[in-house]
Amino acid sequence: MASKEETPPIAGGGAGRGAFAFISRGWREVRDSATADLRLMRARAESARARADRELEHLLASASALAGPAPLLPPVAAGAPIAEVEFVRRRIQPKIQELRRQCSPRAPDGGWPPGASSLRVDLSGIAAIRNAVVAEGDGAEGRRVAPWKGDQAAEGRKEWEVVRMLRSGLKEFERRSLSSDMFAGFRGRGEFVEKFKLSLKSLNKDYRESKEVPPLDLTEILAYLVRQSGPFLDQLGIRRDLCDKLVQMLYSKRNGRLMYHPLSEDRTLAENITEELDLRIARVLESTGYHTDEGFWNDPAKYKILDNRRHVAIVTTASLPWMTGTAINPLFRAAYLARSAKQKVTLVVPWLSKSDQELVYPNNITFSSPEEQETYIRNWLQERLGFEADFKISFYPGKFSKERRSIIPAGDTSQFISSKEADIAILEEPEHLNWYHHGKRWTDKFNHVIGVVHTNYLEYIKREKNGAIQSFLVKHINNWVTRAYCHKVLRLSAATQDLPRSVVCNVHGVNPKFLNIGEKIAAERKCGQKVFSKGAYFLGKMVWAKGYRELIDLLSKHKKDLEGFKIDVYGNGEDSEAVQTSARKFELSINFFKGKDHADDSLHGYKVFINPSVSDVLCTATAEALAMGKFVICADHPSNDFFKSFPNCLTYKTSEEFVARVKEAMASEPQPLTPEQRYSLSWEAATERFMEYSELDKVLNNTNGHPGRCGKINKARKIPLLPKLSDVVDGGLAFAHHCLTGNEILRLVTGAIPGTRDYDKQQCMDLNLLPPQVQHPVYGW
Repeated sequence: MASKEETPPIAGGGAGRGAFAFISRGWREVRDSATADLRLMRARAESARARADRELEHLLASASALAGPAPLLPPVAAGAPIAEVEFVRRRIQPKIQELRRQCSPRAPDGGWPPGASSLRVDLSGIAAIRNAVVAEGDGAEGRRVAPWKGDQAAEGRKEWEVVRMLRSGLKEFERRSLSSDMFAGFRGRGEFVEKFKLSLKSLNKDYRESKEVPPLDLTEILAYLVRQSGPFLDQLGIRRDLCDKLVQMLYSKRNGRLMYHPLSEDRTLAENITEELDLRIARVLESTGYHTDEGFWNDPAKYKILDNRRHVAIVTTASLPWMTGTAINPLFRAAYLARSAKQKVTLVVPWLSKSDQELVYPNNITFSSPEEQETYIRNWLQERLGFEADFKISFYPGKFSKERRSIIPAGDTSQFISSKEADIAILEEPEHLNWYHHGKRWTDKFNHVIGVVHTNYLEYIKREKNGAIQSFLVKHINNWVTRAYCHKVLRLSAATQDLPRSVVCNVHGVNPKFLNIGEKIAAERKCGQKVFSKGAYFLGKMVWAKGYRELIDLLSKHKKDLEGFKIDVYGNGEDSEAVQTSARKFELSINFFKGKDHADDSLHGYKVFINPSVSDVLCTATAEALAMGKFVICADHPSNDFFKSFPNCLTYKTSEEFVARVKEAMASEPQPLTPEQRYSLSWEAATERFMEYSELDKVLNNTNGHPGRCGKINKARKIPLLPKLSDVVDGGLAFAHHCLTGNEILRLVTGAIPGTRDYDKQQCMDLNLLPPQVQHPVYGW
C-alpha cells in the first residue's frame, strides 16, 4: 500500500522536471543565439577598425620614408614636402590615436563596456581628422568644404565618412605634390600619393561590396532548387549527372557577375559551380541579416568535445554467444576502433530475457545478468585478439521474433547512450534497428551517424509467402528509415539494396585466429608436410536461405558427373530436419554434423570450402576459409566480388562450371597467401577502409564536434544560413515515421512484436531501469 501511495509524487515530479527542462532549454537557445549574433557583430567591428588602422599606419610610414633631407634641391622646394609631412605627424597622428580609443569596443580592463552590443561608433574622432585636413587646406588656398554629414542614422546608407574625408583632403595634398614634381627628386612623392589613393579605393570598394549584394536571379533560384532536390529526383529515377548538368546550365545563364574569390582549380566544373552557388546563396542571405548556427530540424544541444577525444557508439542487433555476423563483426570493429587514442568506443548490444536466451543462444547457454554476459563476451574476444581491448559495453532491451528469426529492439534504443557520449553513432543494420524505432531521431542526438548494411533482407523475403509484395514494401521502408536516420550508409557488397547516401565497400575483416591458422598451415606446407587430408565441406546456419537449397540442387542435378564426390556439412538451424530429409530423398553423398566453430581443429584438414549461397551479403565463412589457405568455390555473385581477386577463390556462373571447379580444386593444391593478400583480409585493413569510406577520419579530425564543418576552409566564409531542402525532407520523413510507429495497431499490422514500443517489467528488473513512463532512462556498464 505504501508503494502505491508513493507513485503519484514520482510521476508528478517527472512531469515537473520535464517542464523545467523544456523552459531551461528554451532559455539556453535564446541565450546562445543572442551570444552568437553579438559575437558576429563584434568581429565585424574589429575587422573594420583593424583595416582602417592598417591603411592609416601605412600612410604615416610612407610619409616618414619621404621625409629625408634633399640637399640638391632649392630650399623652397625642399621645405614644402617636409612641411606637409610635419602636418601629417603633428595634426593627423594625434587624432588617429584619439579615434582608436573611441572606436575600440574593448574596455580598459579588457572587458566589453556597457552598450557595446550596439556597436555604434562615435565618429567625432574622424571629424577631428577631417577638420585638421581642411584647416591645412584653407590656410593655403582658402578652399571651402561641404558640411559634415556624419549623422549616425545615415552612416549606413552613405559612403564611409573617414574615407571620403581623407580623399578630399588628399586632393589638395596631391595638388601641392604635383606643383613640386618638376624636380626629379620628388617622383617618389607622387608614387606615395598614388599608392595611398589606391588603398583608399580598395577599402571603400570592399565596404560597398559587403553592403551591396545583388539579389538572386530567377535562374539562380531554380538552379539551387534543382540541386537541393537531388535526393528526391534520384528516387524518381533521374540520374545525378543529369541534375548536375541542369544546375550548370541554369547557373551559367545568370545575370551579372558574382563577386567571389576564384575556387580551387583541382576541382571539377560541377563542384566549382556547386560551391559557388552555395556561397552566393549564403552571401545574399547574410546581406539581409539572417543568420542561424543550426539547421531547421537540428537539436542545438549536441555533444561538445571537452577532452580532445571523440565518442563512438556502435549499436548492433545481436550479441554473443549467438554466432552470427551482426554479433561478431561489430565486436571486432569496436575493439580495433578503440585502439586509437582519438576516440572512446561503446558497444551497445541487445539484452534478452531468460526465455528468449533459451531460443537464441546455442548449447543452452543463458545469463542471469548483463554483467555475466559482458564477462563472457570479453573472454571470448580476448582469446582471439593479441591486445587488450579498451571499450565499454552497454545493453538495451530486445525481444526475439521467431517469425523474423531476429532480435527486435524494445523501446527507444538511442536513450541507452547518454547525452555526454552522443557524438558518433555506427548503426549495424540501420534498417533493422529502425523498422519500429519510436524514439529520438539518431541524427538529432548524434553529430554523425553511419549505417552498415549486413543483410540482404529483400532476398530472404522473396522466398516467403507473398514475397513479391512484401519485398516491395520493405524496400521502400528501408529507403525511408535509412534516409531519415543516417548521414552515411556503407554496404558490404553490391548484393544489398541500393540505399540513399550509400557506398559499397567491404569493411569487415576476419578473426585474427584464422590468419594465424593460415600462417601455420603455410609453414607446414613449406616444410613438406601434408596438411590437407580431407576433401570438401560446408559450414553455416542450417536454414534454406543460407545456400542449402542451391547446394542440394547442384549435387542432385550433377549426381553422375560428381560420382564419388562427398561433402561434409556442419550446421544447426530451424530447417535441419527438412534439409537432411531432402538430401536423403535424392540419395546424395552428404554427411551432416552439428555446428562447430570454424576455427575448430577438426576443420583444419579440409582443402575445399563450398558455399553456393546467393543470399549472403558478404559471407564471413568464405573469408575465414581463404584466410586459412583453403580453396573456396562460390557463385559468381556480387556478394563474392571482394573475394574474386584471391587466386584460391574459384567462381562459377552455371551448374556445369560448378562441376568443373569442384574437379579442379580436388585435383590441385591451393596457393599460399601473399603478405598483401593476408593483410587485406585483416581487421586492420578493414578498419582503414571503414575510416575512409564512412568519412569517419574527417569527422574525428574535426575538433569542433560538427562533421558538416570539417574539411577545407573556403576563402569566402560559408554559413549554414538556410536549411537544405533534403534536410527538411529527411526531417519530415523522420517525423512521419515517429508518428506511425507510435500507434500500436499499425505496429502489430506490420509485424512488430506486441509490447516492443516500450520495454517490459522484466527487462526493467534485469537492466536496473526505471519504469518506461519516466523520461530518458540511461543505462551503461
